[in-house]
Amino acid sequence: QVQLVESGGGLVQAGGSLRLSCAASGRTFSTSAMGWFRQAPGKEREIVAGINWSGGSTYYADSMKGRFTISRDNARNTVYLQMNSLVPEDTAVYYCAARRRGGISTESDEYAYWGQGTQVTVSS
Repeated sequence: QVQLVESGGGLVQAGGSLRLSCAASGRTFSTSAMGWFRQAPGKEREIVAGINWSGGSTYYADSMKGRFTISRDNARNTVYLQMNSLVPEDTAVYYCAARRRGGISTESDEYAYWGQGTQVTVSS
C-alpha cells in the first residue's frame, strides 16, 4: 500500500512559480513510476508529467514542456513538480499518482494510488 500526500499548492499571479511536493509512504516508492495529473473545473483529468522509478526518464504534456519540471528523491520518498511561467489555464487541482510498475504511463487508469490533490490557482 502507498499513501501520497501533496503540498505546495496555492494562489500565484500569472508568470509566477510554484513547487509541488508529493510525499509517499510505503516501501515500494523507489520502484514505482510517478505521475502528476490535474483536473480543472468541468474538464477531464489530464496528465501533466511523469517520471520513471529511477528518475532517468520523464514525460511532459505538450503544454507543460519547457515550463514544468518533474523530479524525484527516492531517499526522501518524494516527487516534485516545479512549475514556472504559470498561466491562468494552469488553474486546477493537481494530483500525485503512483504506479505499481516502474515505467511511465500517460493513462490515469494505470496508476494505482492517488493523493488527495492540491489546488493551484493562477490569477491574471
